[in-house]
Amino acid sequence: MSGEQTRADRVCVAGMGKVGIPLAVQFASKGARVAGYDVDAARVTAINAGRNPLPGEPGIDQALPALVQAGSLRATANARDAADADVIVLIVPVDVDVTLRPDFAHLDAAVEALAPHVRRDALVIVETTVPVGTTRYRVAPKIMEATGMKPSSDFFAAFSPERVSSGRVLRDLATYPKVVGGIDDESTARAEAFYRRVLDADVMAVRDAETAEFSKLIETTYRDVNIALANEFARIADELHVDLREAIAAANSQPYSHIHAPGVGVGGHCIPVYPYFIAAPGTELINAARRINDDMARYGVQRLAGALGSLEGAMVVVLGLAYRANVKEPRHSSAFRLVNELAAAGATAYVHDPLFTDDEIRALGLAPPPAWPLRCDALIVQAWHDAYASLDFGAFDGLRAVLDGRGALDRRAVEAAGASYVALGA
Repeated sequence: MSGEQTRADRVCVAGMGKVGIPLAVQFASKGARVAGYDVDAARVTAINAGRNPLPGEPGIDQALPALVQAGSLRATANARDAADADVIVLIVPVDVDVTLRPDFAHLDAAVEALAPHVRRDALVIVETTVPVGTTRYRVAPKIMEATGMKPSSDFFAAFSPERVSSGRVLRDLATYPKVVGGIDDESTARAEAFYRRVLDADVMAVRDAETAEFSKLIETTYRDVNIALANEFARIADELHVDLREAIAAANSQPYSHIHAPGVGVGGHCIPVYPYFIAAPGTELINAARRINDDMARYGVQRLAGALGSLEGAMVVVLGLAYRANVKEPRHSSAFRLVNELAAAGATAYVHDPLFTDDEIRALGLAPPPAWPLRCDALIVQAWHDAYASLDFGAFDGLRAVLDGRGALDRRAVEAAGASYVALGA
């Protein structure tokens, strides 16, 4: 069966998380019959009842129940349900372990569960961001071992990086070109044909799976390095007593300058993780960028200590557990580093976030504030959610300083409350 004839009728999406659910909705909305595989029984039950497990993801509330009711989308915890799939899309996380090496535990578990049920002539697509070579040398061999089928003749495999962000997945799917690369020309053609059928965005075929895998890693690492450069600029600006934000706006008015914004750290599934997939002892710039960005929480707390004189015995509230504004996702959030640095400096640290319950905050090993607003010495803006727009700094008795860790505040509003405004490069 040639690439142009690939059937996209029956699709199994493995991993019904923050990206998997929108992918399943997108595919089903284009006429595919989608089975979403996940080991979380509660999530499977919710989806099959037409309930959206991602209330903060635009478009899912409206689309998911209708697709479930129409029979176009269902969820399953039974890997055997992948047996009739023409296309299997793997979108389960690969993180780093404590030694900063790739942790394949979730991806391996998904592949090993599904592999015995991959049918002849099926197309397996890895969308999870992975180290170069994973599709060809890790995923395809596991399927071959489980089934006895040969890749490139009995089944086909490709890589296509997810290029979306939580809170706008459906929009991003319709906007950014879909990069695809297979382990052979036929796998590439089949993957390209599949995505042209189920997406509205353009599809960009590259020479092979390794090129596609590398493209996602360098895209993400570029952002990490750019942020690290901005963070170094912030430190220099603080020494020189100049306003970095104004300088960046001026510099970026030249079309070849794309300087990012500084901040108290980089969080989320992607940027703090994927540079480690290509970093090596000789990749000095990549390794330095990771160190710089991870050190910004310490630097921010140091700036706050300078404004207060000392943090010993101080009470400080970190605003925002989520790694970025308006997205309920704590993965690798800078809030954790900030809390650790505050504790090391002798402060009592609380974490507030309107997107999380107090119990959810405690479950992550952090302490929610005992009251709101409360008497405290300082606030740190880590994620400035829309819900904070009406925050009254004057309601915090004893407030002496606010560290604007994301460049989100109006300095005048802080100073009007009698507190010092502290920023990075301001």
